[in-house]
Amino acid sequence: MDEPRLIELETKLAYLEETLQVLNQVVARQQKQIDQLEATCRELLERARNSADSVFRGTAADEVPPHY
Repeated sequence: MDEPRLIELETKLAYLEETLQVLNQVVARQQKQIDQLEATCRELLERARNSADSVFRGTAADEVPPHY
């Protein structure tokens, strides 16, 4: 293999390695965002369930007195 061809391949490899590192960083950042969004969704679902439960459960103040 001639010298210019070897240099060209080494250059391409260096660029590919750099691109791979950048892509890995992007994927890691996106996974962190996904994890945060999933946690937020779980929290909102739990809040919605608790709100729905309290609406259907009612309180003593919401009940009709026995003399009605």
